Amino acid sequence: MDVELTRLPGIGTKQEFVTGDGRRVGVLTHRDGHRELLLAGREDPDSCVATLPMTEAECNALGTLLGAPNLVAKLQDQQREVEGVNTAQFPIAERSPYVGRALGDTAMRTRTGTSIVAVVRDHVVSPSPRPDFVFAAGDLVVIVGTGEGLKQAAEILEAG
Repeated sequence: MDVELTRLPGIGTKQEFVTGDGRRVGVLTHRDGHRELLLAGREDPDSCVATLPMTEAECNALGTLLGAPNLVAKLQDQQREVEGVNTAQFPIAERSPYVGRALGDTAMRTRTGTSIVAVVRDHVVSPSPRPDFVFAAGDLVVIVGTGEGLKQAAEILEAG
């Protein structure tokens, strides 16, 4: 299934796909991070017949209901198709300096060139966590990058 990404200057991004019956379903992510679930009409795919503002917790819950635990497996399958790009999962140990701290504090992309693409907590996936996402002991961090970058990322999560 193809997901179409549309950048909306000054607003954010819209990601959507077409269902089997021809409706467009999507998510509008505003620049400030809040999200809305969108449903277009059958007759006019550009019309929006319903919107539902959603908090981050609601998005995570809906993702779990719709099968977000498969996200990590699908992401790994997709990354296998790109030579030199790897996906790895790293736990946040109780002794990690990032327990109780925000993802942005890691400066992961700047320091390693890797990207944190999801965090799994209590079997709930938080895809594309924002910089203000706060880590907890036991979180499983999903990171994409080069082999060397992933090695550095592991060291950062363990030792700071």
